[in-house]
Amino acid sequence: MDGSLAEEFVTYLVADKKVSPNTVESYSRDLQQFAEFLRTVGRDMDRPEEIDYLIVRQFMSYMAGKGYCKRSIARKQACLRTFFKFLCKEERIPRNPAKDVSTPKIEKKLPQFLEETEVEALLAQPDVSTVLGLRDKALLEMLYAAGLRVGEMTGLNVTDVDYSAGYVIVMGKGRKERFVPVGSDAIDALGRYLDGARPRLAVKSVRPCRSLFLNFRGGRLSARSVARLLDKYVKMAATRKHVSPHTIRHSFATHLLGRGADLRSVQEMLGHASISTTQIYTHVTRKRMKEVYDRSHPRA
Repeated sequence: MDGSLAEEFVTYLVADKKVSPNTVESYSRDLQQFAEFLRTVGRDMDRPEEIDYLIVRQFMSYMAGKGYCKRSIARKQACLRTFFKFLCKEERIPRNPAKDVSTPKIEKKLPQFLEETEVEALLAQPDVSTVLGLRDKALLEMLYAAGLRVGEMTGLNVTDVDYSAGYVIVMGKGRKERFVPVGSDAIDALGRYLDGARPRLAVKSVRPCRSLFLNFRGGRLSARSVARLLDKYVKMAATRKHVSPHTIRHSFATHLLGRGADLRSVQEMLGHASISTTQIYTHVTRKRMKEVYDRSHPRA
């Protein structure tokens, strides 16, 4: 990445803020684009005192002109706001030039989710007579039972699950730990995987691995591998929707709220810092209720 201040900032994100690898990668890319833009207007990232409010606004307009969507531009602005806040904290600049730049208004999209019958069909696909099928069944059950982000799922260790109490300890965004309940179906699938499959995968590794879910070489399963195996089972279930690991998380939240769970509890289980993030699922459940009403009521 271009510029020593940018490198210091990334180190700060990793060491102090404990942000996710995905965020670090995105912010690094955003700063690289900003550095390239600065060169076109005769400025330098390592001379932040030369960068003012108007320069930041010009960069946002430049990104819009390049065809970036509002969501991407808003993320780039959040990156710059955090970057300059860091420089203020380090007393490199007196004020944050990105602080007062208005953020593009983003229309919230309703999250796509699976119906309960579609989830049941998906969870029934793994062949539990095989080692990898036992693993995949446990993984899919766990993904839906706890509503985990894919990075949280792959980060789980064997000791993170309390099998008797039915809880999993999750390390979420910002290294925040939370406890999430896990249903009996997922616990049963995990038990069969741990007894009948994980030991046979673990022996393939040259060194012991604490990871709950192992790949065929006995190492920690990656997020990319989870996405690939999910794609396979979605096709087997003949589901026409585009389904990612996050779709399963959306389904978890939507189904809980649809069956009467309170918003605050769902917020805690999802690990959302703000309840406003969780509230989008209430719009989903209201939309579904209206659709049912329109289909079913004789005077709709």
